[in-house]
Amino acid sequence: MTERTRLTEAEVAFARDQRVARLATADAEGRPNVVPVCYAFDESRFYTPLDEKPKRVDATRLKRVRNILARPEASVVIDRYDDDWSQLAWLQISGRAALLAPDDEGHAEVVMLLRDRYPQYLTMALEQSQIISLTPTAVVSWRVEIADSAQQTNVWLESGRGVDFAALARGRQSARAFQERSVPRDALNVMIEAARWAPSPHGAQPWRFVVLTQPEAKRALAEAMGDEWRRTLAMDGEDEAVVARRLRLSRERIERAPALILACLYLADLDRYPDPDRQRAEEVMAIQSLGAAIQNILLAAYSLGLDTGWMCAPLFAQETVRAALKLDASLIPQALIPVGYKAAEPRRRAHRPTSELIVRFD
Repeated sequence: MTERTRLTEAEVAFARDQRVARLATADAEGRPNVVPVCYAFDESRFYTPLDEKPKRVDATRLKRVRNILARPEASVVIDRYDDDWSQLAWLQISGRAALLAPDDEGHAEVVMLLRDRYPQYLTMALEQSQIISLTPTAVVSWRVEIADSAQQTNVWLESGRGVDFAALARGRQSARAFQERSVPRDALNVMIEAARWAPSPHGAQPWRFVVLTQPEAKRALAEAMGDEWRRTLAMDGEDEAVVARRLRLSRERIERAPALILACLYLADLDRYPDPDRQRAEEVMAIQSLGAAIQNILLAAYSLGLDTGWMCAPLFAQETVRAALKLDASLIPQALIPVGYKAAEPRRRAHRPTSELIVRFD
């Protein structure tokens, strides 16, 4: 265990890998207060915002704020627990805390730093929030010593990736009704950025996306698809009342979604083969990779506090969708993803147990 005024490179990397810290303050009489916080570090100071999550009092009346105003000495503890105790580590930074107001110099840069680290902040008005800054005056760190000295340098970095993917995958649900609340453009960009990193055949990324937020475009798409769907349902012999109800619900789902992402196949950059079997396999690979890109979008949205759905209707009306949105013939509509903030808790469908999904495990 060592005490310094600056963080080592390994400590900086450790702080950036963790997602939550504990901020400790004390009032004028020395009574302590500890709260979990999100944070960012710019190599000289730690920052944690007084964000807009629901609170019972105004942010400036929070106990940690009152404590800092009365007694600016504070500490941040960042720790890592693992059932493998060789991975245990913690980092304590003590220093002087202060409040950074929205009109203070550097506030905008800190907001960008926090949003880069936590995309969830893209949907919060941090520009109007005060931010706590902590300038380190003492740094203490601890980790389990490993007998093999060759491993000690990297022990800080040998933990998992810091993402609870299982919780992310289980938490995502398909929403059908949304609040009348717009989706920030930056959040939509983050979702498409996530799609960009999906695996694809030869790295060709054979997909493109159309993002719709304007009522006119959503209405035109809903009307065109409604006409096409009415025709196909009539072919199935559906009762007119049932057809009318299904069309109404589908149209409302499209028009009332704050944003829509139309996922399209784009096959122009794929390899070409002289035989139909290999060419078909190439196109199937593209379709598979589009599914991976869509899943990235859905999970990215959920990580931002947004909700989504997955509508396959464009797959059955590709020409109609293309015509309604005046899309190039090279774009092949496959799926429509409504995006917003859910208005009601979606109905959770049962999922098969893992034992049913694995058909062979040698």
